[in-house]
Amino acid sequence: MLALGLLLGGAALGYALTAYLAVLRSRNVADARRPGELRPVTVLKPLCGAEPGLAEALHTLCTQDYPQMQIVFGVQDPADPALEVVHALRARYPHLDIAVVADPARHGFSAKVSNLANMMRAARHEWLVLADSDVRVPPGYLAGVCAPLADPGVGIVTCPYRGRPAHRSGRAGLCSRLGALFVNDWFMPSVRVAALFGSRDFAFGATIALRRTALEAFGGFAAIADQLADDYRVGELTRQQGLRTVLSDIVVDTAVDERSLRQLVQHETRWLRTIRAVRPGGYAAAGITFSVPVALLGWAFAAGAPSAFWLLLATAAARVMLHFAPGDPQPTDAAAWRGLWLLPVGDLLGFALWCWGFAAREVQWRHARYRVARDGSARPIT
Repeated sequence: MLALGLLLGGAALGYALTAYLAVLRSRNVADARRPGELRPVTVLKPLCGAEPGLAEALHTLCTQDYPQMQIVFGVQDPADPALEVVHALRARYPHLDIAVVADPARHGFSAKVSNLANMMRAARHEWLVLADSDVRVPPGYLAGVCAPLADPGVGIVTCPYRGRPAHRSGRAGLCSRLGALFVNDWFMPSVRVAALFGSRDFAFGATIALRRTALEAFGGFAAIADQLADDYRVGELTRQQGLRTVLSDIVVDTAVDERSLRQLVQHETRWLRTIRAVRPGGYAAAGITFSVPVALLGWAFAAGAPSAFWLLLATAAARVMLHFAPGDPQPTDAAAWRGLWLLPVGDLLGFALWCWGFAAREVQWRHARYRVARDGSARPIT
């Protein structure tokens, strides 16, 4: 038991330090932007409801400096309140090429993918960028993610992202802060570690840029209409064509709006069980990525041995370093230090949900429950 405890503690510390170094490296090293002519691009923005901060998020897209850009907004409900935001943008930016598609047609269980499929009839350009509605982008975003598409060997370009807890009544709620920690301190560092060792087996709905020909080659959006991890499948299907995935150096922000503990648990459970469905081996190995809970288990197995205790302390220190590694929050931010108590809470919750992820394949998506198949497709539970 002592040997097992020390093994767990050492592995947890090793992962925490590797994740810290991977995040630090990602700030200075990323896939090179391939120089080339920027061709006309269509940005597809599927919308559903007037989410917090939607107007500000869409504004960051409308102010991009790009030679020729078309934006297609899509909703499934013609009375969707998001359309009011779109109409205001049209009035504010009359020079932009903006199209709106309101179509309730469904092509599978996924409302988002059905929305995208309906929007394609309005898309006019060969280059496409798919981006979630709540994503806020920096200046130069569109040129940065599209530039690699000039290389015919590139299948998709995807962006890492940062979770920003949604603010209500002037402050972020506890569950939104925990949800943002899940993204920033667990998920994205694990992606950085995978990228550090050469993997590009990922794609994120925050941004996917690809050519229309690559999309049509695997059957278009109809081919992924029943996929829960539709973004991951887009990357996988383009790689099957012999095309590679580029991880951009552009980092975008996405809103994390978890209004209750139940909603937070449902969201993280859906995320984890989706990963388990599409990458079962990787999911099983992901337990070590919850470094502090694993080191705590090691200390318990070692019956409180001093060596295991020091491994636990070193892992906790590395975990704090990882939290501050991206540069936001800053280590000099007093409020960030006061909020450090959230780190063990978030880590223990994530680890518990990872364990629970092995128990079933059911997930909650909005107001319905689905069973996730081994190929990542989902079917409603009636």
